[in-house]
Amino acid sequence: MRSTMQDAPLLIRDIVRHGEWLYAKKKVFTVTPTGVQETTFRDLTRRAERLAAALTRLGIAPGDRVGSFMWNNQAHMEAYIAVPTMGAVLHTLNIRLFPEQLAFVINHGGDRIIIVDNTLVPLLARVGDQLGSVEHIIVNGPVEGAPLGETLDYDTLLAAEEEGFAWPDLDERDGAIMCYTSGTTGDPKGVVYSHRSTWLHSMASTTANSIGLCERDRCLLVVPMFHVNAWGAVFSALFAGVELIMPQMFLQGEPLLRMIRELRPTVALGVPTVWNDLLRAAESDAEADLTSLRGILAGGSAVPRSMIETFRDRYGRTVVQGWGMTETSPLAAVSLPPAGTPPEEEIEYRARTGRIVAGVEMRITDDDGSVLPHDGHTMGEFEIRGPWIAASYYGIEAPERFHDGWLRTGDIGTLDDEGFMVITDRTKDVIKSGGEWISSVELENTVMAHPAVFEAAVIAVPDDKWQERPLCCVVLRPGQSATPEELRDFVAERVARWWVPEHWAFVDEIPRTSVGKFDKKVLRAHFADGALSVTTLPR
Repeated sequence: MRSTMQDAPLLIRDIVRHGEWLYAKKKVFTVTPTGVQETTFRDLTRRAERLAAALTRLGIAPGDRVGSFMWNNQAHMEAYIAVPTMGAVLHTLNIRLFPEQLAFVINHGGDRIIIVDNTLVPLLARVGDQLGSVEHIIVNGPVEGAPLGETLDYDTLLAAEEEGFAWPDLDERDGAIMCYTSGTTGDPKGVVYSHRSTWLHSMASTTANSIGLCERDRCLLVVPMFHVNAWGAVFSALFAGVELIMPQMFLQGEPLLRMIRELRPTVALGVPTVWNDLLRAAESDAEADLTSLRGILAGGSAVPRSMIETFRDRYGRTVVQGWGMTETSPLAAVSLPPAGTPPEEEIEYRARTGRIVAGVEMRITDDDGSVLPHDGHTMGEFEIRGPWIAASYYGIEAPERFHDGWLRTGDIGTLDDEGFMVITDRTKDVIKSGGEWISSVELENTVMAHPAVFEAAVIAVPDDKWQERPLCCVVLRPGQSATPEELRDFVAERVARWWVPEHWAFVDEIPRTSVGKFDKKVLRAHFADGALSVTTLPR
């Protein structure tokens, strides 16, 4: 027996129509060096219609790729609406990639047009002579000289077009957005999100069992729009009537504090390093006011328990940890405590990586691929599948990452019978000492709980007796001091004795990947080159 339900395709077009109709007066705020620019959802979509018309006039057809090399701002959101809704594919370009990686993803993706913010023109110009597929470059804002050769002006293009672009009917499986991984190993790999996967991911983000975005929210969108669609927040905003605050390049603790105080967001999305810097800035700001925030979503790397506790105890704010990857769109797990959890026990759940979001499946497997029990103790590699999980990379065969319909994540940890996952490490970062595993993530979180420590990253270093031992690289807070012996003793009270690092290095900063995670391959290279000043304590 067949269903009698209607079978409408799940298209970004209909998310846009819903947002501009029901939430026409909702606003998008873009922070600039001279103030805050505002626009409404209705005016935003009208400008997106003009952009679609301009791109069509320039020859963009369904399936063509349009790159965006931009900050979080209004124009970038216009591209988010226009490009996929007209049937093309928006390729969000990571502004923090190395030049050779940037040139690779533009050419591999086959971008025909790139839209670039004027302040980022010098970065794009570094690879301007390597872009074989690019026919036009559109610059948002005035630019001096011609570092990119002949370019087109964004506002001039839009002014020449009319509103009312006829959004076409599309197949919900068509590509809508393209995003490349950060390329920590080998070349970056492209993931193409469909209209269907984006629609379903947007709906999942608005459920109370995940992020719970809704019409009452105003979201401070710190996570970059070039990183996994800003965690899907742009489309979730149109889906649920969420106002957005776009911070552009003002991502340090002090300007973020001003945005929170003056624009009063209810939720904020960003990586833990950003929220750590916000705490630093708030310590010396008598006017720090976080009371508008009902929640802070932190993801992209492990969230230190000490950070969650500081926001809770000092400011009364809730930090929610989320987990995902470029390949998972990215929402896959959120650390919300189960109903009925006593308040004093909530931290035990919030400090976990997350609980599986409805719509995706997860399992852990052994090295030989056998499925392991979900008992909260057995450790294995997380594998995941679902309607917004990648089934392959764009133009690259990677059978080692995809098998039996599951994505191998490269994350190691445990999964319990309530669906909570705890990541203990990446497969490439876990430390094997004397035949046993040491979690670099747990050690980092433990060290960062010390009041003198701002950040800490742990890597494996060779050891003649134990095969590998942990080396802890520490950034101290300004004006604070600590010795390796003091930190060792602090850690020894909180983890197994054989986990305690004997190797310590104090550094000015920890290198970051293009998406803000600790770049441990750089730390490993610094150690191999003798560039780290390491103190080794007796065991």
